Order: sequence, then structure tokens, then C-alpha cells
Amino acid sequence: MNTNLALLLLLAPFLGFLLNIFFGSRLGKTVSGIMGTIAVVVSFAITFYFFGAIAAIPEGIHISLFEWIQISNFKVDFGFQLDQLSVLWLLFVTGIGSLIHLYSINYMHDDENMHKYFAYLNLFVFFMITLVIGSNLVVMFIGWEGVGLCSYLLIGFWHKNQEFNDAAKKAFIMNRIGDLGLLIGIFILGMLFSTVDFATLKTAISGATDLNMYWLSVAAFALFIGACGKSAQIPLYTWLPDAMAGPTPVSALIHAATMVTAGIFMITRLNFLFDLTPDVQNIIAIVGAVTALVAATIGLVQNDIKKVLAYSTVSQLGLMFLALGLGAYEVAVFHVITHAFFKA
Repeated sequence: MNTNLALLLLLAPFLGFLLNIFFGSRLGKTVSGIMGTIAVVVSFAITFYFFGAIAAIPEGIHISLFEWIQISNFKVDFGFQLDQLSVLWLLFVTGIGSLIHLYSINYMHDDENMHKYFAYLNLFVFFMITLVIGSNLVVMFIGWEGVGLCSYLLIGFWHKNQEFNDAAKKAFIMNRIGDLGLLIGIFILGMLFSTVDFATLKTAISGATDLNMYWLSVAAFALFIGACGKSAQIPLYTWLPDAMAGPTPVSALIHAATMVTAGIFMITRLNFLFDLTPDVQNIIAIVGAVTALVAATIGLVQNDIKKVLAYSTVSQLGLMFLALGLGAYEVAVFHVITHAFFKA
């Protein structure tokens, strides 16, 4: 039952994407919007079920669908991990996502491509869920790249404006720079431990007596670079203010509440790795503190309200990274939740 519900949780938004992209123009704007909204509400309802179920299962629910990659003794399963952290993230991804879908029905009603808008929003939620519930770094990476693609599509949604197209390309390219770091980190961990599964990595790292601390630190730093790109930290932060070029609900969903918290999620998920690399933690704390101060200062002199909100978001993300660098993961996650609601 849990496997079927987890699949429905993931695939409901993807089904909404398929229906809207292929049939949305024929069904009409209102039907298209309602269909897209229902898809995310279904995921939200299932998340609530898992929220109750996880309370009785502290270790969480692990679902392996099939063996995906096997090279010598390196193996990657296509699986999901539903535990306290992932379900907490899903609650605000699908919850706020549902509200923003509902608001968008009226907000985007005069747009001729409304069905594409809801298709892209549904696709974004699908990839964000993939990122959050992936049981290993490779599945997470699929979601990570997917939300980057959807961000590009939604920032440049009004593509007749060249300025918006430039903002979309800037966000896409700067995120790819960070993603290179994430890939390097994944490769190093796979090389060191022959696995990228979160549970297996935790066991391998905590039980090892001969850890290569140099390469472990390099991997942690590379993963942090990936987090900097997605979560708009110095020096990869300048894409976020320009990303406000997209429709306002997109700015609320992606660039204030959900996608930009992916870096915090990844570091929190791999807290057992970062706890062993205090030098990298110090760098995370310093970068977070500097980003928080610089972004807040820049925001003081902005005249455009969306730019003010963008720099405010960068600043708040910096505070979350400061907490991560200090090892206060619970504090960072708490601020992620509160920020998602008051900013969106």
C-alpha cells in the first residue's frame, strides 16, 4: 500500500502535466487550472497520510522500485525514502504548491498559454517531490536538474520579452555552474564508498575507521557549491533577483518557498557527512553570514518590490546556511518552514 501511495504522490503532478500539455488547450482555461490544482492537492492529501504514518515509524519508510545502475560493486536503486525530513519538506512543497495553483487559476486567466503555465507548474512539483523523496543522490539529482529546467521554463514564460528570456538563461546557466560541484561530490562519494544511497552512506561513514578525510572534505565542499547555486549563496546569488521576471505566483512558489531551499535540504540530508568536515562547515557558516548581510544591504536600496523580496529571500537563505554551518540543522529547517509561509 505504501508503495502505491508513494507512486501516486509522485505521479499525480506528472499526470497533471501530461493532461495539460497535450489536452489543456482543448479543455479550456478554467478546466486546465482546476485539473492542475487537483493533481497537487492529491499529493498534499497523501503527504498528510504519510505524516501520520511516519510518526509511528521513526526510521521512516524505504521503498526500492528496481535496480537501476550496476557497475562492478557500485549499485544504484531507483527508490524513495519517506522519513520525518522528507515528509516535512513535502508538506510545504505540496501545501503551498496547492495554494499557489489555486491562486493562479484567476491570476493567469487572461493568458493565452494558461494550460502551458499549469503544465510547467505541475512538472515543477513532480521534480521537487522527486528531489525530496529520492533515496539516493542520483535520484535526488534527477529532481535537482528537473526543478532547474522548470525554473527556466517559468522565468521565461512570457518569452516575447527579451529581458525575461535573458533572466531565464542567466538562472539556468548559473545553476549549471553549481550543479557541476554537486556532480563532482556525487562522483567522489561513489568512488570512496561504492554507493550513493543515503542510508548506506551513513552506515559506511559512521562505521569506517580509515576514512580519507581529504577526499571527504573535497566531496563535502563540492556538494556545498551545488547548494550555493540552487539556494542563491555568494557568489552564485545574482540569478535570483532577475528570476522575478516570471509570473508572480512562480516567484512565490519557486524562488521564495520551495526550489531555493533544495540546497538546505541536501545539506541537512547529508548532515552526517558535513559533521565530519568541520572546515567545510566553517566555510558554510561564513558564506551564509556574508550572504545574509550583503543581500540585506542591497535590498535596502531597491525600488522594485519584487527585487526587495528577492534580496530578502537571499538574505534569509544566508541565515539558514549560517545555521547549517553551525550544525544547527533543526534551526535551519525550522526557518525554512516559517520562511516558506511568510514569503509565499
